[in-house]
Amino acid sequence: MTQASSLSRRKLLQTSAASAALIGLSRKSLAADDKILIGFWPIASGLPLYVGLERGIFKEAGLQVEGAKFASAQQVAEAMIAGRIHGSANGTASAALGLAEITSPNLFKIICSNPSNRKLVLDEFVVPKDSPIKSIAELAGKKVASGPGIQNVTLAKIILEKNGIANPAVIELPIGQHVPALAAGQIDAVYTLEPTGTAGRLKGLTRVLEPGVIAKYVLGDADAPWFGGSASVTTAFLKEKPELAKKYIAAYAKAVEWVRKNPEESRTHMDGFTAIEASLVKEVPLSGFTLYNEFKPADVEYFQKFFDVFTERKIFTRKL
Repeated sequence: MTQASSLSRRKLLQTSAASAALIGLSRKSLAADDKILIGFWPIASGLPLYVGLERGIFKEAGLQVEGAKFASAQQVAEAMIAGRIHGSANGTASAALGLAEITSPNLFKIICSNPSNRKLVLDEFVVPKDSPIKSIAELAGKKVASGPGIQNVTLAKIILEKNGIANPAVIELPIGQHVPALAAGQIDAVYTLEPTGTAGRLKGLTRVLEPGVIAKYVLGDADAPWFGGSASVTTAFLKEKPELAKKYIAAYAKAVEWVRKNPEESRTHMDGFTAIEASLVKEVPLSGFTLYNEFKPADVEYFQKFFDVFTERKIFTRKL
């Protein structure tokens, strides 16, 4: 993965009518002008896209970029398969992209991935504020939820298993329902992504049970980089409009650099894109960002280890 990376797998992934309805654009309309439509899931790690849009970084590069919000990472991937968007923002589940690549080989190239761990927090288990639960192991027999999609459900189950819970059941919930469901007592805990934990804590409704759970329980090292989400562009976009695609990739990299240099100010751009208000964004932890040409051998190994989990669980049909 030293070049803009491509995943190759085979597994059926149905393209949903929901993603088509959200975008409402055909292949023909995308090709009709130079507008670039990028799908995103409203979580903290989509920050480079938010910054690029609101700070005019894309406009300065002479680009017409628009963000398309989806209810799940899978819907972003489905829209890419359907040719309705040109790529994904950071935060789009890497496993969902992998399954999309299985359905449509050579679908996309990764341009940036977002590593997280116990220091660069994105993933976490959250419980109600006054819950007596002190550890993940205590969730045996409890109602546990996760974000939607195969990546979230699979990882939540693995974490529960690693904590001694056999045959765990996990309820899929849209990420925007995590805090309300906890507060209402509908669930006892949730595997979720930032800014959910921060939003719930600042509203006095929830507390983080344990952060950085994927690095610790799935990769086996709490400090390992978990590349759970990735920004990408479709290979069709690269082929049909190579110069425009290159300009977009360069501008996206510039947005990543801006986030790196201005972490505190960059947080303000989550307002309007995620569930957290501008007055609270200073509390949100940030994941890291690794551009396609910055991957080190150890990073590739951890990315591989992450995808091997889905192969071992028969979700991916062959090794990456």
